[in-house]
Amino acid sequence: MDSKKDLKTIKGNFQSPLIPKSFFVTGGKAVSSVSSLNAFDAALSAAGIAQCNLVSVSSILPMEAREVDAYPITPGTITFAVLSRMDGLPGETICAGIAWGWTVKGERLSYGLVAEGHGYKSEGEMKEELRLKLEEMAEARGVKLSDIKFRIEGMRVPEGRYGCVVAALIYDNGQINFEG
Repeated sequence: MDSKKDLKTIKGNFQSPLIPKSFFVTGGKAVSSVSSLNAFDAALSAAGIAQCNLVSVSSILPMEAREVDAYPITPGTITFAVLSRMDGLPGETICAGIAWGWTVKGERLSYGLVAEGHGYKSEGEMKEELRLKLEEMAEARGVKLSDIKFRIEGMRVPEGRYGCVVAALIYDNGQINFEG
């Protein structure tokens, strides 16, 4: 069998059921006296996504996707997300953030770009880093950006604790089941 002849290329307006219809952005921060993992779990809980099976994806918003308010997701749901996470030890300043904006094609908004970042920095430093990342992503694509938004979580980890901050953009392809 000649694999080159058997491969088919999909062209045109391919409609996948995995194209997100909407998205929301959330974040949380937490500490634990037990472990970094427990701080991460608590930060996910604060963000409202601890009950999800998170799948990391990259950073493109379909042009039809609309931003919605965060909502509860049925426990166990496979949930696609752009996730930023930063763990910290006592006395450290930690930050995680997500930035997103829409590309402009001609006079119209087109698809969106998402950037994530994390580090030992202030919320102001994180915002500037995310802005620069989005600008470079847009430049690489030869587009301009409009309507840039940010979700940034930061904290100084208290003594005797582990800390974690998370920021996430959660995709919904219309198949997420809402709780009661």
